[in-house]
Amino acid sequence: MRPQLRMILILLALLGASATALLFMERRPGYFANASLLGGILAVELVLACMWRFEKVFLPATMLCFLAADTANPFAAVSFTLRWLFLLAGAVAGFVIWMKSNREQHFEAFHLIALFCIMAAAASASASSTPGIGGLKAGSLFLMFLFAATGGRAAMAGRERAFVYGLVRACEVLVFLISGCYLLGFNMFGNPNNLGAFIGVLALPVLLWGGLMAENRRQRQRCYLALGLCGILLYVSVCRAAIMADVILVIGLTIGLRRPRMLVRAAFAGALLLELMAVANPGHMGEFVDTLTGRFLFKTGQTHTGVFGSRQSPWDDTVAAMKRHPWFGTGFGTSDVGQLDANVQTSSIYTKEGSNREHGSSYLAMAEYMGILGILPFLLLLAILARSVGRVYAWMRNTGSPAHYSVPLALVTAAGLIHAGFEDWLVAPGSYLCLAFWVCAFLLIDMAPKPGPAFRAAMRPAAGAPQPLRQSTTPV
Repeated sequence: MRPQLRMILILLALLGASATALLFMERRPGYFANASLLGGILAVELVLACMWRFEKVFLPATMLCFLAADTANPFAAVSFTLRWLFLLAGAVAGFVIWMKSNREQHFEAFHLIALFCIMAAAASASASSTPGIGGLKAGSLFLMFLFAATGGRAAMAGRERAFVYGLVRACEVLVFLISGCYLLGFNMFGNPNNLGAFIGVLALPVLLWGGLMAENRRQRQRCYLALGLCGILLYVSVCRAAIMADVILVIGLTIGLRRPRMLVRAAFAGALLLELMAVANPGHMGEFVDTLTGRFLFKTGQTHTGVFGSRQSPWDDTVAAMKRHPWFGTGFGTSDVGQLDANVQTSSIYTKEGSNREHGSSYLAMAEYMGILGILPFLLLLAILARSVGRVYAWMRNTGSPAHYSVPLALVTAAGLIHAGFEDWLVAPGSYLCLAFWVCAFLLIDMAPKPGPAFRAAMRPAAGAPQPLRQSTTPV
């Protein structure tokens, strides 16, 4: 379509919409005094504005809306509903854009298995004691997978460098913002585990790669400063799952890159951080050291003792529920919690408290939700994802370089897979961490080096300073 004709059509559409609004205002003036109606119109306009440049704007706007819903900010209540509108619009528009565009990547076995996972979740939801809630959660997971497989991939296709370095810059800004809020005494995430999840799964892996691939000294110093703040935030949160995931990640990365000195530097940085914390607040540091085994390893104050004492009770409850519902589970997104409150099934938008509980592990939660039969597609999906992470690790091991756009995606995915073993979020579509993880997972499937001539070419170390290269894929 010629630009002149497109502009004329846009102007005619605006004039028609304005005339319709004026006529409706004259006939039904009471509707324009309704705050809910005006808020809904504003939300639709915001989503449409973000869709104007879908590839560059929509994914960051969706992630920001999901993040705002899980943090303490003035827009949290609005984002709690607006995030679903973003997800629905992104899934539908992303599917249309992806199918109409001529892309190198196409749908593969991973995407087919993801569809089988949705079918298993829907079948499990139908057998739940609260099928309405289970159906809503299965539908939300479908929209999330569809958005990650189409809209998320469209945001990166053809602009890998801008996407990855934009992700690094976004993590830097968020870490500085969160640190500033904590310095002023404002707890942005509400609880330590939520803070640790964001830092351990998203911010620290991305910033670690950004520091290794910094193009100049200023960028490298900024990334390392953000990494130092990440260490302080992890120290404050004492989130064991996040700390464990990041420790494993750093050790694996140093081994993969054949850089033992980097591990020594990381250990020195950790020791220096503890020393600085001791100088800044000796009383807190003394209490931290005296109760280290209690707070970090044994989690004192719980009914059960031991390294995983705080997880023992939800694990026992989950195993007991699995024994009562071994084959098809308790229903996707719902748990066997006995008699439910009458108000649980009254909402068509939100999941009311009382239909679910803590499991202490995303994998145990999936086992309880879907049983032995329903969890098989999810296990296969995670196995393919782990294989893609292994391919990226093999590429780094052979080249000794992190100069590949799949590396930060693999780091986030690996940290998420470890962290999910101790927290419930892997199949919780309303969580910003769940959305970010699955978007990175679907992008990793496209970007991970694959066997063949392209893989062998990528295995050759580049001469001079390494620059990120884009791994092409073969259409199926």
